[in-house]
Amino acid sequence: MIRGKREFMSTRDDTREATLTESREDVRLERPRMWRVLLHNDDYTTQEFVVAILETVFRKPRAEALSIMLNVHQSGIGLAGVYTHDVAETKMKRARDLAERQEFPLLVTMEPETDSGHE
Repeated sequence: MIRGKREFMSTRDDTREATLTESREDVRLERPRMWRVLLHNDDYTTQEFVVAILETVFRKPRAEALSIMLNVHQSGIGLAGVYTHDVAETKMKRARDLAERQEFPLLVTMEPETDSGHE
């Protein structure tokens, strides 16, 4: 029986070596599509809360958070950031959850970034 096991192991080792020496095709990875997270103006969400969301959820420095908040207030919409889909979705949901807890109707949406690589 020992002899039979050795023969089996030898065959198995040969198979592994053959598998390891096979060449792989080169795989080209594309950059993931990026998504824009947008904050929309409303008549109830306070400017202070929008700044706090931008600082905590979107990790913006205070000066940039104030600038984005003013843009939201003046033009009706502002860009909170551009991220991969999963990150954008997570940040969008986190901002919505925080707004809901404070009973603010803050609308946060996401849209695909327009670029020539994905159109």
